[in-house]
Amino acid sequence: MLDMAAVADSNVDAIYSVHNIEHVHAHEVPKVLAEFLRVLKPEGFLVVTCPDLQQVCALVAEDKLTDAAYQSPAGPITPLDILYGHGSALADGHHYMAHHCGFTLKTLTQALHTAGFTTSAGKRRARGYDLWVVATKTAISEEDLRNLAQAVLPP
Repeated sequence: MLDMAAVADSNVDAIYSVHNIEHVHAHEVPKVLAEFLRVLKPEGFLVVTCPDLQQVCALVAEDKLTDAAYQSPAGPITPLDILYGHGSALADGHHYMAHHCGFTLKTLTQALHTAGFTTSAGKRRARGYDLWVVATKTAISEEDLRNLAQAVLPP
């Protein structure tokens, strides 16, 4: 994500970025988003999902840091796992699974617009403790954005 030099400028129709942007450091996020923007065709779009720190922090504020927030195929996922990376994967030596930054819907949307994405729509999913945003390289109408979001974002 930090160096997509192997991909030509304006060559990609869409990017589907699932739970990976939180694995780079906060100061690297603009570079990742710039790379995404660079490789997208003018009519291209990005779908990005990552943990929703606002929801996770609500659990932390309720003193549920190590309680299961939800069950996954890998077992129970706690707020601690969502904040810092899945504990058992990290314990097994998979340090690339550590989380180095995080977002709320507001901060993710701001980062996308600061990077140059012109139009975006997003949502918070309570059951997955995650954010989902679709962003376009060039401006589209509100109706087209709504239709795109319906087509590419989960219910």
